[in-house]
Amino acid sequence: MPRRATIRLRGGWRMLRKRGPSQLQFWVIALIVGIVAGFAAVLFRKGISALEGLLYQTDNVARLHSLAGHMPWYWILLVPVAGGLVVGLILHRFTDDGRVRAVADVIEGAALSEGRVERRAGLASALASLITLGTGGSSGREGPVVHLAAVIATWVNDRIHADGITGRDLLGCAVAAAVSASFNAPIAGALFALEVVLRHFAIHAFAPIVIASVAGTVVSRLHFGDVTEFALPATSVLSFYVELPAFLILGLVCGLVAAAMMLAVFMAEDVAGHLQLRFRVPRWLRPAGAGLMLGALAIWFPHIIGVGYETTSEALTGRLVWHEAVVFALLKVLAVAITLGGRMGGGVFSPSLMVGALTGLAYGLLATAILPDYSGAATLYALAGMGAVAAAVLGAPISTTLIVFELTGDWQTGLAVMVAVSTSTALSARLVRRSFFLTQLRRRGIRLAGGPQDYLLGMFRVSRLMRAPDHPRAADADQCWSLIEQGVYVDVSATLETAMPIFERAGVPFLPVVTLSGEGAPPDLAGALFHVDALKTYNSALAAVSKEEHG
Repeated sequence: MPRRATIRLRGGWRMLRKRGPSQLQFWVIALIVGIVAGFAAVLFRKGISALEGLLYQTDNVARLHSLAGHMPWYWILLVPVAGGLVVGLILHRFTDDGRVRAVADVIEGAALSEGRVERRAGLASALASLITLGTGGSSGREGPVVHLAAVIATWVNDRIHADGITGRDLLGCAVAAAVSASFNAPIAGALFALEVVLRHFAIHAFAPIVIASVAGTVVSRLHFGDVTEFALPATSVLSFYVELPAFLILGLVCGLVAAAMMLAVFMAEDVAGHLQLRFRVPRWLRPAGAGLMLGALAIWFPHIIGVGYETTSEALTGRLVWHEAVVFALLKVLAVAITLGGRMGGGVFSPSLMVGALTGLAYGLLATAILPDYSGAATLYALAGMGAVAAAVLGAPISTTLIVFELTGDWQTGLAVMVAVSTSTALSARLVRRSFFLTQLRRRGIRLAGGPQDYLLGMFRVSRLMRAPDHPRAADADQCWSLIEQGVYVDVSATLETAMPIFERAGVPFLPVVTLSGEGAPPDLAGALFHVDALKTYNSALAAVSKEEHG
């Protein structure tokens, strides 16, 4: 009997690999992936805590910045430098560009690579981010966890030969489980995967993603218990109708703060890249330089060390005065820019929560001081500000609002948070390319913000669609050479993104496809790209995307 069961299992696995999973099989796979991704998130979090505890000599990493203030200054300075050096060597060895992979790469994998991400570079990035956060880097743990989960999904996708839709759905399952396990937030984890990574709410993806999200949460609660990340004061009272205009204005302030934070990171990347080229600094030394700057800053302001949940909790409970909230917010933005601009690793979600809570508290202290008879507690503004800045940075108002609720357990102030989130995301989306991640991709030449019509053309190479000279319906060679002499042609390595504007300008039925041999050398005619072939391919791709998003 055991032998017969083993044979059946092997036969089922072979069928699964050849034909792909059915719906029920896929739900089982989603459950398994959710459990594995949940364990990955838990182990990542415990790894950071273990490294922080070892290097900063404490058993209570939740109060890391308070304890770090009593350590020798040279140790605070050197720990991030050593961490940056190790990170630089890891990324130099295992990535082709020395860059940490994070959420933006997962979004790119979902849109352009059938739900796959780089596995080797992804594992190296996870290790680099763990070391960054464990040695005082000022970033978040959620971005690396999301990409690590995507690596797990990629491995499974390759094993079962998943097609594009299945691959993307499984990627969403892994991401949902990782976010849920990281935040103990099953609802927000599922919606984050749909809203940020897959960028649609198709019915076929919803059930398996929810299954995986719940699995990740169960794994997290078995290790950390069913507790919220932050504890709020019991006196959370909101004078709804009177205070709503104040929360609208807070949303605008948070939108500006979020945009400033994102632009600071991008500016730091540009400046660091320019200095690296100008002074010919090896790329593996760049994170160490960032670590030196962070260490020097942390000597006087240890609040910037690590994820920053202690300072966030202090803001949410009102244990900071106005000038502390303002200074800590400015310093955190600076520290995040140094960390990410120096390519040390980590994400932006936890820092945006901290900056948002500090911004909201500073605003709330002013608002309640100006109109004390018409105001609730300043901590309510800290809660709303936390959600508003984070939502604007992630470009995810729905899932971020739910994450804030699930992190704090306070569902009574939902209206205030929603109002602030809506105005902050509306404003920041006009100042950057909708979100931090989509702007990152745009800076690499990958345009996803406008939807499928913005990026699909770049997925199809001219060489795959052209008609070769021996094609039964090939273009006339003399007409091709005539167009080439007029400068109307497209390179064989180009994509439809390059070809379609040429069709619009030239108004011709086909474009000669050439191979450029070198400067001064005449081009070689490789074939012709017909406008009708390009349009058919583009329309078919749009139809497939529409079917997936509404299926």
